[in-house]
Amino acid sequence: MSTEKTFADRASLSGRVALVTGAGGHVGRQIAAVLTELGAQVAGVDRDGASISGTPIVADLANTAGCTAAVEKTLAAFGRIDVLVNNAAFVGTSALDGWAVPFERQGASAWDMALDVNLSAAFHLAQAAAPALRDGGHGSIINIASIYGMVGPDWSLYDGTPLANPAAYAASKGGLLQLTRWLATTLGPDIRVNAISPGGIARAGQPEAFVARYVARTPLRRMASEQDVADAVAYLAGDLAAYVTGQNIAVDGGWTAW
Repeated sequence: MSTEKTFADRASLSGRVALVTGAGGHVGRQIAAVLTELGAQVAGVDRDGASISGTPIVADLANTAGCTAAVEKTLAAFGRIDVLVNNAAFVGTSALDGWAVPFERQGASAWDMALDVNLSAAFHLAQAAAPALRDGGHGSIINIASIYGMVGPDWSLYDGTPLANPAAYAASKGGLLQLTRWLATTLGPDIRVNAISPGGIARAGQPEAFVARYVARTPLRRMASEQDVADAVAYLAGDLAAYVTGQNIAVDGGWTAW
């Protein structure tokens, strides 16, 4: 009798535990829902427990202690970690001082926050979770980066809108992609490490001019959805991607193919 696993078996996350950061946000909630549907137990980490999807774990990932606490609380609740999804991100707002402003006025505090949450937290979480990820035999780290860690901004998209593309965001996501490659060659063969770089995700209230320009520049003629990102995470989380590590999947509708 053949012992080869079926496709459904390889896609299943039954018996595994996933730690998903930023689980209170739009993308994080969808990632948690998809991983749960595949059978995983999900520890959802965010600063606000009321909005967390999955088993809520409240932690501030802007500092090392918060990252360590998130891992420790997950292990206390479930006894293992098989998947780490570094999804939490500092994206700022147009009202944040030193963020959505011309380069000459972009501030040090906004820069530091972006690097702390978008890059340093992924390092600290991976470091803290590595022993558990290794012990489980199916360790997978998935870093949610961005197309703006791959390419420079097209400033024409933002003309006449309050939206912006700060240097700190791009630098933090570019650093996350290189951290992905570094971790893949360092933690293998026991732990796989990959990244997903989403394109722009559709949100209510986005300026119509921005959306029209973005869609016109995208080969698939639409913005991304949370589901697009979550489905890519589902692939990398389990055994369907057992021979995939050190890679970046651009979930961008072809944006970076030009």
